[in-house]
Amino acid sequence: MKAVILVGGQGTRLRPLTLGTPKPMVPLANMPFVSYVLEHLKKNGIEEIVFSMGYLPDGIKSYFGDGSAFGVKVTYVVEDRPLGTAGAVKNVAEHISDHDFMVLNGDILTDLDLRALIDFHQKKEAMGTIALTPVQDPTAYGLVRTGPAGEVLGFLEKPSWDQIDTNLINAGIYVLKNEVLDMIPAGIEYSFERGVFPRLVGKGLFGFGSECYWMDIGTPEKYLQAHYDILEKNVTTSVSACLDKDFVCVQGKIELHNGAKLVPPVMIGEGTRIEAGARIGRMAVIGPGCVISAGSVVEESVIQEGSTLEENVVVRRSIIARGAQIGRDTVVTAGAIVGEEAKVGGENILANNIRVYPRTVIQEGTIKF
Repeated sequence: MKAVILVGGQGTRLRPLTLGTPKPMVPLANMPFVSYVLEHLKKNGIEEIVFSMGYLPDGIKSYFGDGSAFGVKVTYVVEDRPLGTAGAVKNVAEHISDHDFMVLNGDILTDLDLRALIDFHQKKEAMGTIALTPVQDPTAYGLVRTGPAGEVLGFLEKPSWDQIDTNLINAGIYVLKNEVLDMIPAGIEYSFERGVFPRLVGKGLFGFGSECYWMDIGTPEKYLQAHYDILEKNVTTSVSACLDKDFVCVQGKIELHNGAKLVPPVMIGEGTRIEAGARIGRMAVIGPGCVISAGSVVEESVIQEGSTLEENVVVRRSIIARGAQIGRDTVVTAGAIVGEEAKVGGENILANNIRVYPRTVIQEGTIKF
C-alpha cells in the first residue's frame, strides 16, 4: 500500500515558526516533525510515500531526497494553488490509482496501529475507512457517528453539549479504495471532510476507533505538549531509547560545565554548551549547537538549533526558534515565541504569548510585556 502525506498548508497557527520553515520541517525533539510520520509508516510496512505539497516545498525535498536514506521511496507532487484535502490527493492520482491507498494529514503525531487499520478496512471491504480518536471536549471538533459494525452514520460539526452522543473525531488518517478518486473533481479545491465523506455515508464508509496516542501539533500549545509527551514517553518514537535510562537524552558530544544541572526529563542536542550555574529542565529540549550561558534557566520549553541564551536568561513554557539570540537578564515566558535569528537585547520581559518575528531586533530593556 502507498501513503499520501498532505503537507501543503502554511501552518499559520504556528507562526512565526513557519514563516521560513514549512510546518512539516519544524523540529520536534530535534528532528523534522514529518520524519516521525515516515518512521511510523515504515514501521507499519508502508514504504512508498507521496508528499502532496504546496507551501515551501524545497526544504522537504532537499531533506528527504528520494527517501532511500530513510528506507522508503518518496515521490513529490507540488500543487500550484491550494486544492483542499481531497483535491490534493486527486492531484497525485497518477501515483496511487492502482491500489487502495492511505492518506495522512502531515501535522499528526500518533502511534496508531496502521496495520490494524488496513486489516479492518480490507475485512469490511470498505470504500473508505476513517481512523477515529476520542477527545475530552467534543464541542471543539466535528464528531463522527458510527453504528455497531463501525459503519459511519453521519457527521456533527462542533456540537453543543446537549447534541453530543459520541466523543470520536476524525483523526486525519484514511484508507481509501482507488475508486474514491473518481468522486473528486480535478483542479479545484475539494475536501474529504465536507465533500467526499458525506457522499460515502451508507455506501461503504467505516470508522476505525482507537485509544492510541494522537496529537495535532498545529498550535504552539500542542507543539510544546508533543515535546512533553515525547520526553515522558507517552508516545513511542525513535528517540525513546535515548531516554530509557534516566530520562536524560544527550544526542552526541556536548560541553557541560561544572555546576550546570540537567533536570529530567530533558534532551540536549549535539554540540551544545551549557555553562556553570545554568539549569535545563524539567521538560526542556535544547537543539544542536546552542549556547546556554551561566545562570540561565530553561523549563518546559524548546530552544531550537544554534540559539544563544546569554547570562541569567529565564525561558519558561516558551519557544526560541533557530539561531535566535537572547540577551542577559531577559525573561521569556508564558507562551512567548522568538522567531528565527531574532536578536533580543538584555533586560527585556517577553510574556503573554508575545510573538517576535524572524530577524527582528529588540533593543535592551524596551519590552516589559
